[in-house]
Amino acid sequence: MKKSIKPIVSLILLYIGYMLLFADRTVMNISMAYIGKEFQISPAALGATASAFFLGYTLMQIPGGIVTDILGSKKTVIISLILWSLLTAFTGLATSLITLVVIRFLFGLAEGPYPSAALKQISEEYDKSDRSQATSVTISSNYAGAAIAPLIIVPIIASHGWRVSFYFLGILGLILVGLYYLIERPIKSKKETTTAKKINWREIDKRIWIFAIIGLVLNVITKGLETWMPIYFLQAQHINLKNLAWLVPLPVIAGGIAAFISGFVMVHIFRKRERWMIFISSLLTLIFMFGMYKSTTLVWIVIFEILVYFTKSLAFTGIFSFVAQILDEKTYGSSIGVVNFGGQLGGFIGPLLIGWLVQLSGSYSVAFVGLVVCALIAAITSTFVKNIK
Repeated sequence: MKKSIKPIVSLILLYIGYMLLFADRTVMNISMAYIGKEFQISPAALGATASAFFLGYTLMQIPGGIVTDILGSKKTVIISLILWSLLTAFTGLATSLITLVVIRFLFGLAEGPYPSAALKQISEEYDKSDRSQATSVTISSNYAGAAIAPLIIVPIIASHGWRVSFYFLGILGLILVGLYYLIERPIKSKKETTTAKKINWREIDKRIWIFAIIGLVLNVITKGLETWMPIYFLQAQHINLKNLAWLVPLPVIAGGIAAFISGFVMVHIFRKRERWMIFISSLLTLIFMFGMYKSTTLVWIVIFEILVYFTKSLAFTGIFSFVAQILDEKTYGSSIGVVNFGGQLGGFIGPLLIGWLVQLSGSYSVAFVGLVVCALIAAITSTFVKNIK
């Protein structure tokens, strides 16, 4: 395989892996109703399965990054994908709520190291001048996985049941592992042959901790909107959700496009002014979110929601595009783990925070103010980041 083609092939494999990981979450959401009916459990109990996954996934971000720096990116990708595939198949074998919760928690732990490993391999395959763009393209796979999964999985669930859909995903994962191993050999690259040194957290770039905060508040917005916006439309604005059904993919598509181009925009438009891209995108998110809150017609709600997802995704992916240009090779996995931990923690906090604000105030206005404050925090925090020299 020609050297010039190798980074592209690696990017494609890692992209597909990321898509599968996020496809599972979509499949789980689709399967919830069938699982609840079969096991005869309440919606609150079903919610525990989702929480179990995100708890395991969040807790594994920093340890997963450390493991990546110690074992190397390729080994960690293979281990994560094998465990992910097996536990995906085991999800289809669950016989009770308890076994399902345990499997999903272990599933989160298994999936946790993949982002650090995948992005570290990108840093090894690409020069610094191309890392930002390759990183943002890789992360855009999250949106692609969430968008494509229903098209493939819904017919499988309808024809063969929810369990078969997880068997199907597990088999796809194992096939991908085989292809990855054959194409990426030798698994131990030149950059991984040296003995791994103990991580010195004081050596990690201070900007990493700032990005973790920005990722946290931006993901509070993401999960807050995903969880509570439909309820807000229905109860506060009295908009029929059926009218929104065919428009649901549009914000996700907008977010995917923004993630895909984020690295290009940062490198070619905001070169040496990288923090201003995150600042401007966060500020625009604040403005568009306020417009969405004030909108009373379907057309304007959809327009502002698309704009929110676009600018929010541009800011969030911009964090990783920025990080790709400044990280030390020795601590790349650990640093990515810290940033991703902030983002995942925000995803865990978001729905709880908005629900608490609505219950405390009895108004969705306060909840939206909370989301606006999060966007403001992201914008202000980004001004403390030193640009890339």
